[in-house]
Amino acid sequence: MTSTSLIELHDVSRWYGEVIGVNRVTATIRPGITGLLGPNGAGKSTMMNLVTGMIRPSTGTLTVCGTEPFNSPWLMERLGYCMQPDSFYEKFTALDFIQSLLEVRGWMRAKARAAAMHALEQLQMTPHINKKIQSYSKGMRQRTKVALAIAHNPEIIVLDEPLDGLDALGRFEMTELIRRFGREGRNVLISSHVLHEIEAMTNNIVMISGGYLLAEGDVREVRESLRQHPHKIIVRCTTPRAAAVFFLEQSQTLSVKVEENDNVIVVETASLSSFNDSLNTLVLERSVDVSLVTVADENITSIFGYLAAGGGGSTTAQSR
Repeated sequence: MTSTSLIELHDVSRWYGEVIGVNRVTATIRPGITGLLGPNGAGKSTMMNLVTGMIRPSTGTLTVCGTEPFNSPWLMERLGYCMQPDSFYEKFTALDFIQSLLEVRGWMRAKARAAAMHALEQLQMTPHINKKIQSYSKGMRQRTKVALAIAHNPEIIVLDEPLDGLDALGRFEMTELIRRFGREGRNVLISSHVLHEIEAMTNNIVMISGGYLLAEGDVREVRESLRQHPHKIIVRCTTPRAAAVFFLEQSQTLSVKVEENDNVIVVETASLSSFNDSLNTLVLERSVDVSLVTVADENITSIFGYLAAGGGGSTTAQSR
């Protein structure tokens, strides 16, 4: 693995008969935590099945850590996959289920049991490890799937919609676990159609819709590349009306909305750098006391909305 590339896709397509899963995707996924984002049916699961070697591309090339993933024992030792569909031995307990699958992979019984126990502990499943899986709730089944994916301590963890079916506490705990994996230096590719949940874990994203790549890279760099969409900036200050008049005098300002009850204005500008210059003038020369400045649409949900509205194609913002 290089420092800049974990997964490389070049002109990758996959179709099922006349149905296209992904279409001519070229992307670079770097080490760390990456969110694979898109609505249901966008091609996320197809992408993950390709990355994990479950299926091969119909056309194009794909490598993970420089290795073609399909039928690669070397990569399978280093990769864990939580698939979206449930598939269990229902009459097994969670502990026996994970232990038995580790044994099938050649692990000694004692080591397999200890690894299964540790994985389930990380998913807060200890009180339920001796209950049969057929009695589990959807959230408990989801935790068991993730525990199976991490039980062999993989370097690369691929999670397809792991927050699906979890309650609020479960989603928080899963998010914190994934963030911890990132701090430990492990690589996580996580898919979701709930955009704000990914934003709590990472700024590094790959967005797809209808099988097409829409964008890849850091959220802020992707947003900056969307030249046709104005930036929305929230400014809180002591004199919002005076600040609004000032910004309307600037050539790059497209609109200003005043929310006097909160001492806030929302500025739409065609140029973020010009806005910053104007803001300095407002504070230093006009002596306006500004307590908050934040970009309102520099988030995953807004970016996906902009991109999806523009249709297919791609916007690439490689993180440096």
